[in-house]
Amino acid sequence: MHGLINRAIQCFLRDTYGAELWADVARAAQVERGGFEAMLSYPDALTDKVLAVAAERVGVPRVMMLEDMGTYLVSDPGLEALRRLLRFGGETFLEFLYSLDDLPERTRLAVPDLHLPDLELAEDGVGAFVLQCRGGWPGLAFVLQGMLRAMADDYGALALIDTAEGGEAGATLSIRLLDARFHAGKSFSLAARGQ
Repeated sequence: MHGLINRAIQCFLRDTYGAELWADVARAAQVERGGFEAMLSYPDALTDKVLAVAAERVGVPRVMMLEDMGTYLVSDPGLEALRRLLRFGGETFLEFLYSLDDLPERTRLAVPDLHLPDLELAEDGVGAFVLQCRGGWPGLAFVLQGMLRAMADDYGALALIDTAEGGEAGATLSIRLLDARFHAGKSFSLAARGQ
């Protein structure tokens, strides 16, 4: 597993549940002192162990914790760069959805050795879409679900997003866009703050 993903898990657990919980999870999962280094790779089994221990310690199902992590990745003020990268996908949530096919390639421009699963969006009726995730690690669909829900809110859209885990081959997310302009979205400018 890429260290950037492991580091995101570490930061999510520390920022959401506290440094003491993260230290406890790291000890129990036998994570090296100092935590994960973002640019290294780690065995998938270590990532799975961290997630299992964290879900047990927090007392929530693993899938719920992964969805919360997806929301954290988009909405935490300390991760504004990721939100900005995603917002470059379009001016509206619908445009953003159509840009998801290109997200793995855009990500590789920033982090060449981070391989996201292939994403393919297909329409499934008026305002209804199916997002196929091919590849990736088990549970990634729940992280994507949290991210998509947070992005819908960021754009001011009302959307129902559900996940059907697909095993080794990937997963499927169903997206129903109920109201593209449900509320005023968060402000976004192409220029970063302070420029």
